[in-house]
Order: sequence, then C-alpha cells, then structure tokens
Amino acid sequence: MVSSPSKMVADIFRHDLCSFIRRSHVELNPDTPLLHNWHHEVVAQKLEDVLFGSCRRLIINVPPRSLKSHSASIAFPAWALGHIPSKRIVCISYAQTLSDDLARTSRKLMASPFYKATFDTRIASERDTVSDFHTKGGGSRFSTSIGGTVTGMGGDLIIIDDPLKADEALSDNQRNNVNKWYDTALGTRINSPNTGSIIIVMQRLHANDLVAHVQEKDDWEVLSFAAIAEKNETYRVATHFGSEPRRVCRRLQTLRRWSHH
Repeated sequence: MVSSPSKMVADIFRHDLCSFIRRSHVELNPDTPLLHNWHHEVVAQKLEDVLFGSCRRLIINVPPRSLKSHSASIAFPAWALGHIPSKRIVCISYAQTLSDDLARTSRKLMASPFYKATFDTRIASERDTVSDFHTKGGGSRFSTSIGGTVTGMGGDLIIIDDPLKADEALSDNQRNNVNKWYDTALGTRINSPNTGSIIIVMQRLHANDLVAHVQEKDDWEVLSFAAIAEKNETYRVATHFGSEPRRVCRRLQTLRRWSHH
C-alpha cells in the first residue's frame, strides 16, 4: 500500500533530525527566515549519534547566531522524546530564566499540530510546569541553571547549553565555579554511567573554560566551527536519503553569513 503524501512527509521529519530542526524553526518562528547551512547537517547528524548511542560525550563549539540553542536545546529534546518517550533529559544553562525560556519553547513545539502529526509522544497534564514537564511515556525534560538545583534529579541525557555568560568568560572565579559545579553536582546526575550521554554546547572564549576542563578528565567528540575558518575542513554527512555529500568550509567563509539564529 502506498503511503499518503502527509505520512511520507511526517516520516522524513521523524527520521531526519536536520529536516525536523528546519521545520521546527518555521513552526516556532514563522516570520523569521532560516538560511540553511552545511553545519546544521553536521550538528544534526552528531546529535542523532548521541540519541542512538554511538556517541556518549559530545562538545559543540559554535559562534553566536548559529542555531545552536534551537538545534540542541529546543528541537533535539523534542525529537528525542518523540523517539523515546521514556527518556529523561536535563537541560542546563547559565541562568534559570534562559533555561526556562528554552524549555517553554521546546514544550510549545511538542504541543504543536506539526509535532503531533510527526510523533505519538504527548505531554502528561499531571506533571507539566515550565521547568519540569513529563511525557505520558514516563520521560521528562527538566531545566535548571549552573549552580541550580539538581538534587534528586537524574538524567539519561544531559545538555549543557551556554554554561557561562560571555562577559564572565574572562573571570577566573566564574570559570572555576562552573568547572567545580560540573565535577561536584553534575557528575552523579547521569542515571547510567554506561548508557548516559552529555552534550556541551558553547562558544569558546577562554583556553581554561569548561570544554578544556572536561577534556582533561574524559574522551569527548568535538565539533568546532570557528566564526572565520582558518583552514579548509571537509565533513561527510551520511543522510537518510542514500547520499553522503561533502561539506567544505573554506577560508574566510563565516557561519553568520548563512544563519540568523
């Protein structure tokens, strides 16, 4: 039996995270155009690897306005819960207001007709707050801040998005506080050391930041996209459509040239 066009489109969004990220941007920002760029595909593929277990520790370093928060903190948790409704996700940013704003937007996406046409996952009404909402499948998306409450909270997937404000990056005290918090508060929050995953998404502004700190202790996969490329870089992106296009970042091309968010 031939699938209907609407079902085929839903299948694309369900199985291709990059397509889901782009369509989610349209859903949430209908008046803001998104200019697609090659790095969106690279990031989406690696996020898929995290969800399905081939990557457990991922660092994504990108400049501002590169669609990083929309991809990693809004669209990806929704997509992950669509595939695994029992997944417990903890999302962390430098301030609770930012964490709540990202959570609110991710929840709005999951309540949209587009999402409901793509996934069967639904939000449970009995546990539904801005910073902590659950699915009917037993999963959740909990948001907090660096230094905020994580006592009693465990996660299968932890996403750290902008752990430090840009204007605090040069402060030894602020950086040390973030690094210490990661070691003491976050280290025991993974539900299973063997299967749990951590993603850090941030702009690098200092050599001794959280990215440098965690790499001293563990092996991490790193995606690092400079605002201005200093050398040619080639990425192979395995798509769900049977091709592996080459994406080349040439000298002096900038990510901001193509991305608005």
